[in-house]
Amino acid sequence: MTSNAEVSPPGSPQGARPRLLAVGDNVVDVYPERGVMYPGGNAVNVAVHAQRLGAQAAYLGAVGTDRAGEIVLRALRSEAVDTSLTRIVDGPNAAAEIHVVDGNRVFGQANAGVSVFELTPDDLAAASTYDVVHTGECSNIEGQLGQLARATSRLSFDFSERPWEYVQQYAPSASVAIWSAPSGDLALAKRQIERLRALGPETAVVTLGAAGAMVLQEDLTYSPAPELEVLDTLGAGDAFIARLLVGLAQREDIRMLLSAATAYGTASCATFGAFGHPSTIDAQFETVPTHLADRIPNETHDS
Repeated sequence: MTSNAEVSPPGSPQGARPRLLAVGDNVVDVYPERGVMYPGGNAVNVAVHAQRLGAQAAYLGAVGTDRAGEIVLRALRSEAVDTSLTRIVDGPNAAAEIHVVDGNRVFGQANAGVSVFELTPDDLAAASTYDVVHTGECSNIEGQLGQLARATSRLSFDFSERPWEYVQQYAPSASVAIWSAPSGDLALAKRQIERLRALGPETAVVTLGAAGAMVLQEDLTYSPAPELEVLDTLGAGDAFIARLLVGLAQREDIRMLLSAATAYGTASCATFGAFGHPSTIDAQFETVPTHLADRIPNETHDS
């Protein structure tokens, strides 16, 4: 059946405070050379930045009962992110070793800890109450991605630098699909974004590291990144995603929004860690164990 009535896109009315739920990974990012560690993880970073940007943000994930888990949970609560859907699971929190080389974050060893979990019917019911739900390739919920997509009107998924085969499998479930082309090659990124959009997402995004980002909806929009002295690129892509999702939920003009999101992501490179809250490394995290076979994929990408 067809109708001539105009259908509004999902999201909050322009100017209203959008509700965003970030689902999945969290981690402590351990900087051995600096002797500090920071809370992070794609889902956590997006939730924190969305809250800072005026959204009502919540985090659905699992933290451990060790000091690292306490650091993540304390940071979320201090940032006023809703943690009512956050599980506290007996065991070690996820951790990743981070090295900064010429401003670029380089991942070392990693341990997934207790961060992997399954969505419950109650989780899916809660997700249905949000304007936008975000998750990504580090969250290990691919097996339930279809359920999550059906539960929400707008699902965002961060593919980071995953290969085409992975993107092809899961992008059809996403309303907003974000893929990374860190080489900064604009011609390559244009081909990537066209392939991505053809899989079904209403908003396809390709981030280009220091070269900026592009968005394809009905039309292609590109924004270069502003110049900035870079200290640490960790979490820049997540900051970009948060600004983009908040703006999409508020139906901002896409050209202005992409420029604002690129600038916001770039600005996050001026400090260490994904969003601050440093803690000194204790004996548990002087070195993330190298014997662990369970590794966490790159949780963030440059913007």
